[in-house]
Amino acid sequence: MTPTDVNITILVDNHAGDGLTGEHGLAMWIRAAGKTILFDTGQGSAFEKNVRLLGVDLRKADALVLSHGHYDHTGGIPQVLREVSGIEVYCHPAVVRPRYALRNGTATAIQMPRKSKAALDTLSPERLHWVQHPLMLSDTIGITGFIRRKTDFEDTGGPFYLDPDGKRPDLIDDDLALWIRTDQGLVVCLGCCHAGLVNTIQHIRGTSGTEKIRAIIGGLHLMAADSRRIGRTIDALRSYSPSIIVPCHCTGDNAFASLQDALGERVVAGMSGETYQF
Repeated sequence: MTPTDVNITILVDNHAGDGLTGEHGLAMWIRAAGKTILFDTGQGSAFEKNVRLLGVDLRKADALVLSHGHYDHTGGIPQVLREVSGIEVYCHPAVVRPRYALRNGTATAIQMPRKSKAALDTLSPERLHWVQHPLMLSDTIGITGFIRRKTDFEDTGGPFYLDPDGKRPDLIDDDLALWIRTDQGLVVCLGCCHAGLVNTIQHIRGTSGTEKIRAIIGGLHLMAADSRRIGRTIDALRSYSPSIIVPCHCTGDNAFASLQDALGERVVAGMSGETYQF
């Protein structure tokens, strides 16, 4: 790799390559601009297995970026902090909130696991960075901070609440994305995109000062999206014209099929073990 290369390997996804483990979760291993960044950690079990099988040396990670505080993105935190001394962690302060999904009157806890919260508590203030505003990790790598919700057709993508009775909606304010500037546009890495893909891309274009989108990789959280939202999302993607879109994790099979039908070969299914280089 040259200093200008971007190399991204999916460590955890719902789908997995030969010999690897899939689970409802996401993690990516990103090397760019002389930095190595772990973006999310899946639920934990698949993360541990796939890291070993893919020969990833976690000790080389400079930073851990958490896209948000759901269990399926934060379960591997204890392993990372145990194995990587000195790693810097970046996340929104709301990642540690109690949170629930409420379906058919039944509440399910979906917050960061207790062991992961305890592991974060062991970090010194110098290594745990609370990110609420756009932040640069290097000259070419940025974290979005809070993403404003401006569109009228995007929502968090599910029945998410801050209490088990469903009285306090969870807007998932901690939803973050990561972007990398290249000579041919931005490479955008998404966790679940609870802020909405269009809100997220517009935010990134505005804060990065770069309009061109080269690639989009990660969860789009369109599992429960209606045809109007999917159609508007496709229209936006046509206007951004990325060279590749890699929907992962929470995108949903129906949404993936619609994206591929509309945008063709640019839409490629993500899975554990796949590597993308720019």
